[in-house]
Amino acid sequence: MEKLLEKRASNFLLLKNQKENIEKFANMIKEAFLNNNKILFCGNGGSASDSNHLACEFVSKFQKERKALNAISLCTNNSIITAISNDYSFDDVFSRQIEATGKKGDILIAISTSGKSKNILKAINQAKKQGLKTIFLTGEIKTNNDVELEINVPSIITCEIQEMHIALGHIVCEMVENSIV
Repeated sequence: MEKLLEKRASNFLLLKNQKENIEKFANMIKEAFLNNNKILFCGNGGSASDSNHLACEFVSKFQKERKALNAISLCTNNSIITAISNDYSFDDVFSRQIEATGKKGDILIAISTSGKSKNILKAINQAKKQGLKTIFLTGEIKTNNDVELEINVPSIITCEIQEMHIALGHIVCEMVENSIV
C-alpha cells in the first residue's frame, strides 16, 4: 500500500512541471468570465463526471462567496445526448451541442484520458470552427491537436489521469476565484 501511495503522490508532484500551462489555463478562464463568455466542458465516462464537477464549481462556488460564473457541462442532458446519438452518431454528441450554444470567445474544455475519443476530437474541431478557444486535458501522450492549450498529465493510467485532471481543475478554480472576487 505504501508504494501505491508514493506513486500517486509523485504524480501530483510532477504537475509542477505544468506550472506555466496551469497559469495560462487559469488566465484563459478568468479572461473569458471577465468578458461575459462561458466555459463549456465535455468528456466521456469519468471525464464526463469531471466535466459536471468542474462546471458546478464555477456556477455554484468553489471556496468563496461570489457571483455565479457561466459554465456548462455538455454531459448532463440525457435527452439531448440520446437524441443526438440516435439521430446522428455518438461522435456528434458534443459537437452538435457546441454548434447550438458556442459563441466566439467562449472556451471549450475537452477532457479525454487517451486523447483519442472521436466525439471529443470532433467537439474540438467544431469549437475551433465557431471561434471558441480550446483547452484539452489528457494523459501524458501529446495529441498534436490544434488547440490553444493542451495539458498532458504525467500518466497513461486512466484513474491516475482522472485524479490529476480534477486536481488541475480545482487549482484553476481557486486561481480564478481568487482573481475575480
